[in-house]
Amino acid sequence: MKILHLIDSGGLYGAEKMLLSLVQEQKHRGLEPMILSAGEPGISEKPLETEAIAKGLPVTPWRMKPGFNLQEAWKILKWAQENKYQLLHSHGFKFNVLLGMYPEWVRRIPMISTIHGYVHAPRFSKLWVYECLDRLAIRKMQGVVLVADAMKKEFRCNFPSERLEIIPNGLNISELEKAASVALDEPFRSFINSHNPIMLGIGRLSREKGFDRLIRAFADLKQRYPDAGLIIVGEGTLRSEFEALIDQLKIRSDVLMPGYCDTVPSLLNCSTLLVMPSLTEGLPITLLEAMSLKTPVVASAVGEIPKVLGNGDGGVVLSDVEPQTIAAAIDRCITHTHQSNEKAEWACSRVKGKHSSEAMCVHYLQFYNRILEV
Repeated sequence: MKILHLIDSGGLYGAEKMLLSLVQEQKHRGLEPMILSAGEPGISEKPLETEAIAKGLPVTPWRMKPGFNLQEAWKILKWAQENKYQLLHSHGFKFNVLLGMYPEWVRRIPMISTIHGYVHAPRFSKLWVYECLDRLAIRKMQGVVLVADAMKKEFRCNFPSERLEIIPNGLNISELEKAASVALDEPFRSFINSHNPIMLGIGRLSREKGFDRLIRAFADLKQRYPDAGLIIVGEGTLRSEFEALIDQLKIRSDVLMPGYCDTVPSLLNCSTLLVMPSLTEGLPITLLEAMSLKTPVVASAVGEIPKVLGNGDGGVVLSDVEPQTIAAAIDRCITHTHQSNEKAEWACSRVKGKHSSEAMCVHYLQFYNRILEV
């Protein structure tokens, strides 16, 4: 089976890691997957492409002007047809819109989409318009995958239930454990050596990740833990806003924002805890990585997070994402070390039993076959 995975990624975050794990398993099982990685002209190599090449996975960089570029979308569709791909698998609203808007008789290739989460853009903003187009395009697809059962309540499309599937994200756990053993370089090494405890946030610097609340919570915690440090890994449009907040709170020397980096497993291994104060999520890969590596977790009660964490058995589930609530939860996690470690052990067992990349791949293959048989 030839599958063309379509993505325009902004880094190496949850959706990208899930895609790499899926393609790796598909290749191992004898399928013929290909990642088409879109990007703007002038970008030499995106992090997803670098990682795919390092793993020996098939990837085709495709540079195109941003926006509603139907002309380039048509070129991609013709290329897919000429190369006899049997299924288009979109990861993100860009290709949902650009290729999903074509009716099936024009596309001539069945198409499905994995929805990794929702952004909830401000009404009438550019991103909101894309979200509206996305919902229209999804109705023309042959299948949709949600990564968490909790996402059903936000999936407002009029879509046949027999073509809607829940497939949890999965991890290549042995590969993750190997990556976690790699020594950290600067500036991480010096920062970690001079701070304790270390709080870690990972994700795009965007509103829905709640990092402004984490920064305020960290400033409060500094009064009790003067040597504490905060690392926020990721890049995005709100960097300048977050940096201004850090300066305003006078915690610049204790917060590290290195942008995108490829050492997340090692950082999780060296951090005291992972904090995820997200306003919306599906099933974050970062959460599964932390659980697999026995890094204690403090996370908001959104998406599939409470269920995966056993409603508190595998980590602290926040009652809300106000800074004082986050700070109190972090404080309890640091203070009650034995309890935090017990939760981390439970979480590790949960991931290894239910969230492997092998199980994810089998589930996707079953769904592919069902869609192609229709």
